[in-house]
Amino acid sequence: MDLREFVYSKGIKADYLVNRKPDSMKWNFGHALLVAGSYGKMGAAVLAAKACLHSGVGLLTVHVPRCGVEIMQTAVPEAMLSIDDNDEVFSSVPNHLNRYNAVAIGPGLGTEKITQQAFSKLLHYLGDGQDKTPSVALDADALNILAQHPEEMHLVKGSVITPHVREYDRIFDCKDRQQMADMHKLVIVDKGHPTRVYAPNSDVMVNETGNPGMATAGSGDVLTGIILGLMAQHSAYYHEVLPSDLHALAAMAVWLHGSAGDRAAAKYGEAFIVASDIIKCIGEVVKEGEVGKDRRTLK
Repeated sequence: MDLREFVYSKGIKADYLVNRKPDSMKWNFGHALLVAGSYGKMGAAVLAAKACLHSGVGLLTVHVPRCGVEIMQTAVPEAMLSIDDNDEVFSSVPNHLNRYNAVAIGPGLGTEKITQQAFSKLLHYLGDGQDKTPSVALDADALNILAQHPEEMHLVKGSVITPHVREYDRIFDCKDRQQMADMHKLVIVDKGHPTRVYAPNSDVMVNETGNPGMATAGSGDVLTGIILGLMAQHSAYYHEVLPSDLHALAAMAVWLHGSAGDRAAAKYGEAFIVASDIIKCIGEVVKEGEVGKDRRTLK
């Protein structure tokens, strides 16, 4: 099934992306938490943060090591910061996790031992089944750490993961994607050409947007930011995220990411686009009515 048809069939409303009410406040559009970045890899955190903000989220907090504070406050002044105890890597779990509508973990995180320990603590909190636990997306080094600790797979049940083929094979040893989605109750965004979205007991969704120019450093970080932004908005706007919603939201994000990439390629040429070009084009896709055209759904 086409991604847009699927989102439409699930009734996932996108009116929070366009035509906002005059009395709207930032709280209406969600508070997202991004756990990302390490010494030498802060660019990934910057790209994911910018993509999240450009997707329309109301508030964004980025948890970064101390080395990333000046970088983030200069590059992404719209984001608030949660500052890690460590100078160079993720080592401490952010406070007040129940304040957030959605959490994404992984871009530029690194895989140091202390980071693996902090990641495990964070997963145990997010996977404990509390009513107010936010929606979770895992990407990049979060997936690489998970591959080293398969005993913690049960803690990511109900999450969105966004592996490319090598990351997927490290975690699941080349096993069938639909079977893994069913077994572990995951939404799997299988990045590639075309990108496919798998979910428990559902048909695979195949994305028809995107182009080879998007095979560039940071493109996946942009997708993570969009997924985070949409999850936080949907959770805040409708006060819940159901499993079927999560599948459709991931599909919507993949479609939007690919559409923005197509806009960027048309402007600059496939061979010459960079990830930040994709971010710049997110708003164009939404503004021209391709998302939320009827103020209700992606069409």
